[in-house]
Amino acid sequence: MKGEITIGIPRAFLFFKYQYLWQIFFAELNCPVIISPETNKRILKDGIDSSIDESCLSAKIYMGHLSYLRGKADYILVPRIVGFGKNEVVCTKFNALYDIVKNTFKDVNLLSYNVDMANRESEWKGFMKMGRELGKNPVQVLRAYLKAKAIQAKQEHQLTAEQESLIRTEDKLKILIISHDYNTYDKVVGYPIIKCLKSLDSVPIYANAADKKKTSLKSRFISDALYWTFNKELIGAIHHYQKEVDGIVFISTFPCGPDSLVNELCLRKIKGVPMANIIVDELQGEAGLQTRIESFVDIIRERKKAGREAHIG
Repeated sequence: MKGEITIGIPRAFLFFKYQYLWQIFFAELNCPVIISPETNKRILKDGIDSSIDESCLSAKIYMGHLSYLRGKADYILVPRIVGFGKNEVVCTKFNALYDIVKNTFKDVNLLSYNVDMANRESEWKGFMKMGRELGKNPVQVLRAYLKAKAIQAKQEHQLTAEQESLIRTEDKLKILIISHDYNTYDKVVGYPIIKCLKSLDSVPIYANAADKKKTSLKSRFISDALYWTFNKELIGAIHHYQKEVDGIVFISTFPCGPDSLVNELCLRKIKGVPMANIIVDELQGEAGLQTRIESFVDIIRERKKAGREAHIG
């Protein structure tokens, strides 16, 4: 095995959740990392061409990023995430992703790790296994993993602290964004929405930036039967921030099953705060999207104005 092994990482799906963990881990093992660029028209087209029609837009985007990395790295990282314990599972696309990629791009060398706590497949075991595959010393691999975990935790804590400070000090209109980070921060999916909200002098508050342990527990106020971990972390932010935000925007991609169910549940159960449910597909145009967001923000401003006038009266 040659000295420098390059690792490709698609800038999609769980990259936005685990980017520090992955990049630091491979850097500590002296494996250069190649990250695909932000989603663009070419990546989107390649992803659509490489996917079945029934795939959600987020999965199609992922396939486009993977296609971009073909031939540019020795291995491409495609983890298999099943669940984190009892009643703590994720969407089946994260379980099936490795097999989908393997059978779609047969010329690509994949590097993977499993997380399936119900079957005692831990993240730590998976990273140690990856290290062995790369021919690295087990002690070096363990140190790399522990350092990467520590930096990942530090970054998450910093993100949460910055947002909590923003909520306390910012006096603009605050809009809570309920959306997976791979949708929120994607150039095609979430970026146009966030950009529009900011142009309307409002401040996006991100559910994925909240303390995940707290929000996961608080999701019980909406549903005590929900078992999708990532969705629980998001909707728990509603209870966590509800008294501090002026409106809520749900962002999902068509046709995501878990999001469609969970977002509809929230829209029916949450009262007292304006909400908008935005479902993005591959044909979404920015003009219509902007008009809808502008109308939503206008409604919130009029609602607040009426509330102030009623209070004064």
